[in-house]
Amino acid sequence: MRILAISDHESPYFWDYFDKQKLEGIDLILSCGDLDPRYLSFLATFFQGPVLYVHGNHDGIYQTMPPDGCICIEDRIYQHQGLRILGLGGSMRYKEGPYQYSQAEMDFRIFRLRMQIMRQGGFDILLTHSPAYDITDAPDLPHRGFKGFVRLMDKYAPPYMIHGHVHLNYGHNIKRTVQYGDTTIVNAYERYIFDI
Repeated sequence: MRILAISDHESPYFWDYFDKQKLEGIDLILSCGDLDPRYLSFLATFFQGPVLYVHGNHDGIYQTMPPDGCICIEDRIYQHQGLRILGLGGSMRYKEGPYQYSQAEMDFRIFRLRMQIMRQGGFDILLTHSPAYDITDAPDLPHRGFKGFVRLMDKYAPPYMIHGHVHLNYGHNIKRTVQYGDTTIVNAYERYIFDI
């Protein structure tokens, strides 16, 4: 299965210079948040498969204008052709606003999912907005990752974790992919295509 992961920056490759042939061969689109809902709606209009998303910390507009033709998978496992995708959006709380959580609040969200994860026999992709703590995050509070994501990878060893939030243009030390145990962690900033 070929997957297009997107996050944080609307790709001119798709939005400004769109040709629907650019989506040929893609089976699934995963959005890690902080994207204009009109961008997701635009992609969903031309794409034959599902467009799944979680919220970023700048997605307050989704409360009144959610992306048309897309599926929010916050706090649940979504199955597509046997692929199990667990969605946990949001960032560390660093100011007032929606889709921001403390470490304890994210831990509670994960705790509430334990039965669903058990019934599904685990999951194949952890789809988040924020990175994992002390692996692909940054030291400042707004870009710090969640410890609960590390525990999920330790316990269930999903093949992939896909996140955004830490833009690749923030600095030279930010990597597109990192291997953590059996999990390949992907920073989906703008666009990234991978096969699973």
